[in-house]
Amino acid sequence: MAVKRAKSSRPNGASRAAAPSARQATKDKVTKLSTARKKLASKGPTPAKKKAAAKSIVKSTAAPKAATKQPVVNVVEGALDEMKAVNVKVLAVKKLTDITDTMIIASGNSDRHVRSIADRVVEHAKKAGFRPMGVEGERDGEWVLVDLQDVIVHIMLPKVREFYRLESLWDVSAARREATEQSA
Repeated sequence: MAVKRAKSSRPNGASRAAAPSARQATKDKVTKLSTARKKLASKGPTPAKKKAAAKSIVKSTAAPKAATKQPVVNVVEGALDEMKAVNVKVLAVKKLTDITDTMIIASGNSDRHVRSIADRVVEHAKKAGFRPMGVEGERDGEWVLVDLQDVIVHIMLPKVREFYRLESLWDVSAARREATEQSA
């Protein structure tokens, strides 16, 4: 018994490969879109984006205000906040020493937390383009120091922070308060 095939709706002599499928048509559209996007990207930004970029360059080259923070400090504070550092204190020590402009002191809940906070500070600083000069104390994890040139970050366990009391050593206003309290 022979099976009859239904006649195709294709014209005589047209093969199955000659008719484009819906899948092939979609593929062609995607290819055309991606090449069009590549051409636009190679031409550069639009005039509106060029104007916005020029304005941001003008703003960044302007003289910084005394009240604004250094970008390194903002990066470090962001990393400390992200890792939930405890009792973060930013000290401006530019007038007290010439080794750094700003000192940031923070605490972690455990030695592992202190190490991970320090790692995150280094990671964020590198992403922002600030190369750390050194990291000390990572092995023990009780007190980790990250040297970012203009900013030095101390991350400590609370008991170590209480013992060394760096805030009272570097914060002039706190030292004055302690001196007046002791004399009274």
